[in-house]
Amino acid sequence: MAIVGVCVVVALLIIGAAAYNPVKTAIQKARYSGTPLAEIGASAEVCGEITEKSATGSGEHVPTGTQVEYDDAPVAFGAHWNEAGVAPAPITDRFYTKDSRPELESLVHNLEHGYSILWYDETIADDSSQIAAIKAIAASLDASDTNQRLKFKAVPWTKADGKAFPKGQHIAFTHWRLEPGTEEQYGAWQYCSETSGEALESFMKKYPFTDSPEPYVP
Repeated sequence: MAIVGVCVVVALLIIGAAAYNPVKTAIQKARYSGTPLAEIGASAEVCGEITEKSATGSGEHVPTGTQVEYDDAPVAFGAHWNEAGVAPAPITDRFYTKDSRPELESLVHNLEHGYSILWYDETIADDSSQIAAIKAIAASLDASDTNQRLKFKAVPWTKADGKAFPKGQHIAFTHWRLEPGTEEQYGAWQYCSETSGEALESFMKKYPFTDSPEPYVP
């Protein structure tokens, strides 16, 4: 009986440990209910300057399942998959974990369609308060998107995806834009040390979905 009792206690501790972070995250997310995007998380001061570089890959489709090697961490443009319901990933899904995230080749197609993506690294993934803020941001944008034009996704970036973010940076925003009149394409990045709704709101205003290579599709 003593052995059985110990086993029950150990099992309960394991279950409790597994449930602790999700429950804690849900509680922390709830405190952001009704909070404007710009007031979720830290101020924009935690983010660096936006950088851009020339982009390629618009309309460059590879067969679904083909892995593309992307040079940037995280990716902002490039060749990608093109399959209904797979690539681009559905607009209805705003927040992903490591286990639910689409492949990069799918998400790059979202970028081509005007999405801004918030990428979070493994340091953030292990921080329940940061994940709560990201989930609140995703919920805020989803609730406000009555015409499916706030194209946004929050996505994990893992070691398996490629290089790490710059030292001390754990959040990144990316966007793929087309320069009006010249048809030149650019990828845009902004890195942050932690989650900032204020910085994201500014980034998405600077880079609306309409400036992308293929904006008028979900």
